[in-house]
Amino acid sequence: MPSLRLVDVAQLRIALAQVNPTVGDLEGNAGLLVEWTRRAAEAGAHLVAFPEMMLTGYPVEDLALRSSFVHASQRALADAARALAEEGLGDLPVVTGYLDRRPVSMVRAGLPAGSPLDAAAWLHNGEVLIRSAKHHLPNYGVFDEYRIFVRGDTLPVVRVHGVDVATVICEDLWQDGGPVSVTSTADAGLLLAINASPYERNKDDVRLELCADRAREAGCALAYVNLVGGQDELVFDGDSVIVGADGEPLARAPQFVEHLLVADLDLPAALEPVTGPINALDGTTISIDHRVVSEDPVPAYDPAPHTAAQPLDDLAEVYGALVLGTRDYVRKNGFRSVLLGLSGGIDSALVATIAADAIGPDLVHVVLLPSRYSTEGSITDAEELVKRQGLHSRIVPIRGMVDAFEAELDLHGLAAENLQARIRANVWMGLSNEHGHLVLTGGNKSELATGYSTLYGDSAGGFGPIKDLTKTMVWALARWRNTQVGADRPFLHPFEDEPIPEAVIVKEPSAELRPDQKDRDTLPPYDVLDPLLVDYVERDMGRDALIAAGHDPALVERVIRLVDLAEYKRRQYPPGPKITPKNFGRDRRLPITNRWRELLVGRRPPTPPGGADAPSSR
Repeated sequence: MPSLRLVDVAQLRIALAQVNPTVGDLEGNAGLLVEWTRRAAEAGAHLVAFPEMMLTGYPVEDLALRSSFVHASQRALADAARALAEEGLGDLPVVTGYLDRRPVSMVRAGLPAGSPLDAAAWLHNGEVLIRSAKHHLPNYGVFDEYRIFVRGDTLPVVRVHGVDVATVICEDLWQDGGPVSVTSTADAGLLLAINASPYERNKDDVRLELCADRAREAGCALAYVNLVGGQDELVFDGDSVIVGADGEPLARAPQFVEHLLVADLDLPAALEPVTGPINALDGTTISIDHRVVSEDPVPAYDPAPHTAAQPLDDLAEVYGALVLGTRDYVRKNGFRSVLLGLSGGIDSALVATIAADAIGPDLVHVVLLPSRYSTEGSITDAEELVKRQGLHSRIVPIRGMVDAFEAELDLHGLAAENLQARIRANVWMGLSNEHGHLVLTGGNKSELATGYSTLYGDSAGGFGPIKDLTKTMVWALARWRNTQVGADRPFLHPFEDEPIPEAVIVKEPSAELRPDQKDRDTLPPYDVLDPLLVDYVERDMGRDALIAAGHDPALVERVIRLVDLAEYKRRQYPPGPKITPKNFGRDRRLPITNRWRELLVGRRPPTPPGGADAPSSR
């Protein structure tokens, strides 16, 4: 009865293990599970929870469709349960995400091959106590789960020290109905959500509000554990949180670092178990599966004070995501060091700084590649940045190389400009092959949107740290980073001076591929261009909507044309950390061969003039 909940209270110390697994490294991820379970045991936890798909890493994408990988995940789960018991940790209940499959007798059209499950399991005393799977499968933004997984229909409720704990997986919180909607019916005292929720700007506040709403809906406290780390384009920021039944935050983990969030909770003591099928609010049927680990509450003890990390401000959050995404791409793909071209401009300066913060200055190599059009200031500014940050550098003048090409090829105008960029890319890739460096590209979102880049030139490389930053955000982050000298942040290197020279920040941007070239010769001012790009690219506003929002009609038509014609270039650009609601990559997928134009509704567009690189290349 609900009245019993007012007086019957049990204590539970829960540990949320905010860890950084690697996709496909089942043995290494299982080792993380054992290591962090030991930490939780040493902290006196009664229950420890790990993120969604922790044993396999996330997202596994089409690896889920390989039977061999699914079987390996199932074996890893059973092996992890036994390893915990062998390490003397079997008495501590562990909840973790992994990849499973639904037994099927036949292949059915319209279902993923092998019917994989985005699953959760409770491990106890060397065994898998109970299994469940994600009910709501997201199919928007970066998620393709509807084509990869099949839906689960169970809400596991496990009694731990006299408290009934219900478990759901990530998207089950974000959608109405499903397992969360029957949690109150199950009389759970705690709702545990395991997650792999990617970072994007301002999402932390949305998540916190969501957790508060779902806690109030479920009528119990909610513990939310999230993945941390970089995986290709995605960055997971952690930010695990525990909220009370009234939605008030109780404890919160920091962002962008591994962390064990331990909290003592006073929770409703369990009532008579509720089992069987329940009709959920989304019209589906959810079966409540009840198990018991321990009936008796723990003896009363003095709870430790709750800890709550302060959320980062907007610029710190974005910068932390870029550093973590870059570090993990380098580390998880086995690179020893990185290399980039340092031009003396703001983009390459910020990329170098992010790299130095991510892996340390001693592993960052930069190449200065002056041409006949490079200004003396660009060279000296680049050298000053190298000095401040302690990077490895070398100068490779390209004028002679350009002269040799021009002696054999009669190139003019744009073709001659692009030749310089492509020669520079050859130098980067040659040094990469020789020394094993990962080449970082310096293109920003404004350039990628408008095609202001050279295919196989400045777009060449393996990873683009600022790919999802508009040019105005590049400047904002450069200025922010200079204010952080002496700041105690885990994702910043302790430089003794401002890492980016002021001359680089205030310099008017230029590709320096022809005499006195400036970006404003080709593009509108960035403070005008970037808001328009955000509305068109990230918010999918059409021509009329853009004009109605206050953008100049002539500029709208010009920018739409630039963006649409540059799709083939963006498809060939390397991955980079996603920090906006819609990046160029997993989020935004448009056909390259495409005759639709916002500007030509009802009319057939003309064939673009010139060669493949002509319409929108600098």
